[in-house]
Amino acid sequence: MKKIGKQTFQLDNTPTILDAAAIVGPKELDGPLAKYFDKCVEDEFWGEESWEKAESKFVKETVNTVLSKSGVAAKDVDLVFAGDLLNQCISSTFALRESNIPFFGLFGACSTFVEGMCLASCLMDSGAIKNAICATSSHFCSAEKQFRFPLELGNQRTPTSQWTVTGSGAVVLSNNGNGPFITHVTPGAIVDLGIKDANNMGAAMAPAALATLCAHFEDTGRTPDYYDAIVTGDLGYIGKDILSELAKQKGYNIAPKYNDCGVLMFDKQKQDTHSGGSGCACIATVFSGYLFKLMKQNKIKKLLLIATGALTNSTTAQQGESIPGIAHAVSIEMP
Repeated sequence: MKKIGKQTFQLDNTPTILDAAAIVGPKELDGPLAKYFDKCVEDEFWGEESWEKAESKFVKETVNTVLSKSGVAAKDVDLVFAGDLLNQCISSTFALRESNIPFFGLFGACSTFVEGMCLASCLMDSGAIKNAICATSSHFCSAEKQFRFPLELGNQRTPTSQWTVTGSGAVVLSNNGNGPFITHVTPGAIVDLGIKDANNMGAAMAPAALATLCAHFEDTGRTPDYYDAIVTGDLGYIGKDILSELAKQKGYNIAPKYNDCGVLMFDKQKQDTHSGGSGCACIATVFSGYLFKLMKQNKIKKLLLIATGALTNSTTAQQGESIPGIAHAVSIEMP
């Protein structure tokens, strides 16, 4: 592994994404990607007593599913990197407390999935580990309760708001496999342009996505034409348009190759999701359920995956703080 440019790492012993799994909820079941997921649950509670316990079940079952699909035994996994949106990452912690796998709990908001892939890839490239799991989750109901308003209040959603994806996505990374390979890692720096509207996360996160995008191209010497697809995490329709315009101003015309998981997840018109999807599970499930399959079928051979996160909570919003953004990127390529 070597650092190239300001903030990108080029991996010599490129990790393979051995397999992926995604389990989603009822809103996602009605969306355009339903057929790509391993399981779609019709009940937000999934037989549990609370939304939080249901979210933890999503993680546990998704991790079990990806292990089964990959053929890697839990005892052979060196580390699991997992996180979610709830306080102290309780969904991940309680889901994996009986796994007996060394655990790193992460919080990068909705960027957590790719944050885990960045860390696991660097450790794997160094030879320190052989197999790792990266997983994240989110749940519409638990997220609304923690970050916005209890659902019982029936508050009207603003046109710029996004719908938190209910579900979990997970991948198994291995030092032994035939691809797709993670070849480059570009961790992001915090970017804060002073946006305070908690109902317009796309606008808050787009500058961070731009910063990481530009850093990746500058460090690697690549252009948007190198990739078959450039996909961000959950900027939604508004954030996607902002990023496309900002990138163009920087000299990068990403529009022909660019899409966003928050746009892909739902049918905006039929499902009334306003500006699209969001949440830790947004990029995790869209990649693990949809994009990974396209790569295995060689329909996408070179993918730049950029996960975006809003580093905020309800307390900072009430104190009048702005919303810092973060974005992490991985270059995923088929041989």
